Amino acid sequence: MPRLRHLLLAPLILAAASSGWAQSLQEIYEAARSYDAAYLAARAQADSAQYRAAQADALRLPNVAATGSASRVETDLPTNLLTNPSGAPVSTSLANGEIVARQPLFNRDNAARISQAEAQLQAALADLQIAEDELLVRVAQTYFDVLVAQDALAAAKANRLANAEQLASAKRNFEVGTATITDTREAQARFDLGTAVEIAADNDLSTKRVALDQLVGRTNVAPKPLAVPVSLPVLAPSGIDELVAQAQTVHPSVRKADLALTVAKLETERARAGHLPTLDAVARAAATRVSGGSAPGTSSTASLGVQFNLPIYSGYSVQNRIKETLALEERSRNDLDAARRAVAQATRINFFGYQSGQAQVAALEAAESSSKLALEATQLGYRVGVRVNLDVLNAQTQLFSTQRDLSKARYDVLVSGLRLRQSSGTLRTTDINAVNAMLTK
Repeated sequence: MPRLRHLLLAPLILAAASSGWAQSLQEIYEAARSYDAAYLAARAQADSAQYRAAQADALRLPNVAATGSASRVETDLPTNLLTNPSGAPVSTSLANGEIVARQPLFNRDNAARISQAEAQLQAALADLQIAEDELLVRVAQTYFDVLVAQDALAAAKANRLANAEQLASAKRNFEVGTATITDTREAQARFDLGTAVEIAADNDLSTKRVALDQLVGRTNVAPKPLAVPVSLPVLAPSGIDELVAQAQTVHPSVRKADLALTVAKLETERARAGHLPTLDAVARAAATRVSGGSAPGTSSTASLGVQFNLPIYSGYSVQNRIKETLALEERSRNDLDAARRAVAQATRINFFGYQSGQAQVAALEAAESSSKLALEATQLGYRVGVRVNLDVLNAQTQLFSTQRDLSKARYDVLVSGLRLRQSSGTLRTTDINAVNAMLTK
């Protein structure tokens, strides 16, 4: 019995031994935010959008341009006793400078462009939120994949040790004549199988660790396991309709599709602006300097007025452009409907998956307690001769398989909770704090 309890506690002992130098989910997530290439690319894209919006906003501001020119003219004139007695060429230098300032007063196309840039900026921010949510869930999944593999390896080691003890017991009983060779061979076969399972579990853990190291750009990352006793958050069985309704409004993919529809409507407005006039205020100042020649001197002019431009005929290009943008607007409207339906479906699937995971954890916890009692009873029966060695081996395998499945189910529930928040559009980085609170300190 003492040895049995030692084997049952082996996964917990292994987890506790590794938690001294482990990192929390929050620490891993912060490291991934500064290393993950996909997230950094999305953040750079969002940063560039604000400058694109500023470029469009410049359309409402004055535009000032300065131009200048200089030239020299050599003129051959006939000999004239009064004007050109030497008959030499006459040189004339001209210098011109002009400053023109233009302020739009009415331009529907520019106004629509500015509104489009603002909507595109908000869409870029929605893309950034999608990338942040995806990174958070990806980090959590990879983080818990390592813990699942770690617990699976601990269970495989405990199972192999238990099989080794059972094999030694079968050999001793065979030597003293209280058991048959069949018990020994069964125990040997189960021990060899347990060794193979442990090797596979060790390789799986190495693979999962490599994936986590790659995600955060560090080596030998050791996640913190769940604190014992484990207490998972409970989701209310009702409220799915409220979650779906909320997701169809606040989810970043829905907001992005809605903003795309807004941009499409503004594009139609821009196309219709092709029929509308534009009105600009124009101020101009110019100066000309003439050197040499027959009339040297400086002249300057200044003007202030408005410029009106009215399109009259463009070969039906404006009408066809309007028809094109209306079709694209309808496409964006259908994309918005598709985004809302996809979000609603994902929210319902994750909601039911989370509920199912909670029920599975409860069932596996009960199965673990039953398997422990069954193993103890089977070992006692084997000692008194009412059970055979194969019964003990099967009971051991059942217990360690249940512990492995229970560990995975608990981590799956935590990831499912994050996925549910992601699909409903309510996932925030602060949600990691609730998960961290359940990890070992």
